[in-house]
Amino acid sequence: MKNFIDTLKNIWKIEELRGRILTTLGFLLIYRLGSFVALPGIDPQQLGALQNQTSDGLLGLLNMFTGGAFSQASIMALGIMPYISASIVIQLATMAVPYLQKLQKDGESGRTKISQITRYLTVLITCFQAPGYIANLKATLPAEAFLLSSSSFWLSSIIILVTGTMFAMWLGEKITDSGIGNGISLLIMVGIIASLPQAFLFEVGRAKPLIILVELVIMLVVILASVLLVQGVRRIPIQYAKRGATAQMAAARQYLPLKVNASGVMPIIFAQAIMFIPITFAGFSDSEGVQSFVATFSDFSGFWYNFVFATLIILFTYFYTAITVNTNQMADDLKRNGGFVPGVKPGKDTAGFLDNVMSRIVLPGSVFLAIIAILPAFAMNAGINQSFSQFFGGTSLLIMVGVVLDTLQQIEGYLLNRHYDGLMQSGRLTGRSGM
Repeated sequence: MKNFIDTLKNIWKIEELRGRILTTLGFLLIYRLGSFVALPGIDPQQLGALQNQTSDGLLGLLNMFTGGAFSQASIMALGIMPYISASIVIQLATMAVPYLQKLQKDGESGRTKISQITRYLTVLITCFQAPGYIANLKATLPAEAFLLSSSSFWLSSIIILVTGTMFAMWLGEKITDSGIGNGISLLIMVGIIASLPQAFLFEVGRAKPLIILVELVIMLVVILASVLLVQGVRRIPIQYAKRGATAQMAAARQYLPLKVNASGVMPIIFAQAIMFIPITFAGFSDSEGVQSFVATFSDFSGFWYNFVFATLIILFTYFYTAITVNTNQMADDLKRNGGFVPGVKPGKDTAGFLDNVMSRIVLPGSVFLAIIAILPAFAMNAGINQSFSQFFGGTSLLIMVGVVLDTLQQIEGYLLNRHYDGLMQSGRLTGRSGM
């Protein structure tokens, strides 16, 4: 306990770190306050039907991602998910569009242009999703809930929803630049945490104490498994030739760490954003076929929803690992510094070897990631309510574990740079953001 208090004092002593933490908390508070501001023209007292609609199913999960803003018809109702969807499209496009490939290789200036394109695409996607959300409001809420004429409400609500999403995106970017941690991931995590107390109290009120204890033990086991997944590393032994390396480097035994889950929680966030797409079409068509399709892929505990969700997670894990772990650059860096993998020729052979190793360790990592992501479906089928079952595993738990470890890793970096003790006495804390 004393060491924990000393660590908190050391964190407070570092002026830059203290300022970044306070800035982050301030922006997160603004985001949470915005989720309670209802759209102009809606009577907040008439939202009972919408809250019942978002109490379970895929809409309940979307409501959790937005921190309850979806069910409150808030100006932040769409949250940060349109920005996530835009990021998916842009990252997929970089694999096929030469212009985006060129920008990706242009360093900081190229990344700035890609970010700008992502923002424009976010506006476009939000303009498409906002009418779907309003159509759902019109179909769900009673007529007396709307205080404005239909045309005025549609126009003003679309503008406000787009503005709310862009403001949330701006908050996330400001947290990343001026705060601590990844801003977009933190916004999602705060929304998830906001729904935890209510879900826990509801479960306590309906289940027996022994069942609650068993549920908590299972949740702790899943949390431990998630931490091991996020921090798992495969170490490749490397050596340095005496020529082109210092004597200390040549004599020391070195390892090249390859993370089992180099993509972190991004595959789950990307896959979840794709699974939210059917909801967008729900309010546009009364066709029986469309409604059947939407119902099938809105069943949070159904087979097809979870099968497609798990498959997308595995595919996105391979995709995101391929664009974040550049084995060719790793091989070139090793060769440039006189390093090599024993038994493998430097250069292309080393790149091929590292690529094969990554392919082998990504498969079990991606499957394990998918299994943890669909655990809430098994918990729900066992009789646990959806709100609490989401904390047995799944998207929410992995996001929270990954974001917390990533943020703590950054805090530890500030402590070690100022020659303070780190957060862990038994070695460096490993986050999800790099190797």
